[in-house]
Amino acid sequence: MTDRRIVLWRHGQTSWNLERRFQGSTDIALTEAGVEQARRAARLLASLQPDAIIASDLKRTRATAAELEAVTGLEAVHDSGLRETYAGSWQGLTHDEIIAQFGDQYAAWKRGEPVRRGGGELETEVADRAAPVVLAHVDKLPEKGTLVVVSHGGTIRTTIGRLLGLAPGTWESLGGLSNCCWSVLGEGARGWRLLEHNAGTLPEPVLGDDD
Repeated sequence: MTDRRIVLWRHGQTSWNLERRFQGSTDIALTEAGVEQARRAARLLASLQPDAIIASDLKRTRATAAELEAVTGLEAVHDSGLRETYAGSWQGLTHDEIIAQFGDQYAAWKRGEPVRRGGGELETEVADRAAPVVLAHVDKLPEKGTLVVVSHGGTIRTTIGRLLGLAPGTWESLGGLSNCCWSVLGEGARGWRLLEHNAGTLPEPVLGDDD
């Protein structure tokens, strides 16, 4: 049995995050604070001695990944399959504007129904493109290797849901990730397990009956 690990790391802060504006696949850069968040988190994640880094090809994830590249000497592989959900006419709108203009659609999405937000992608379609990218790179890891995936909140949630084998309607139960926080999946005897979620400090070992 292998003991591989996947660290799914959300990008740093952007101006649209501060404005509560839906980004989706819009290519928004990090703020100065976002760069600092990435720099701090990279120093922590480097201590996990990752074997590989993959990242979405958008500016905010490229810049986040660059901070980890700088301290590890690894070169990130960028893949458009790790981009955030395309959300059509929702993109660029604030949270309040989405509620006002697409209230029924928003409510259905929060209930876990399959919804093309703004005419965009279904969450399952995001998982269909992102999860295989992650697994293809996991397959290249050594037996106890660690892969860092630099991506986006929605894409990370759907990827975790898919890798854990959860029903799509329950993926919303995985809470959101704060800027530059991460989740950790570990490979166990029965597949992938969620070891850490929305973490901003290094993972601690589980000491007890469920380790």
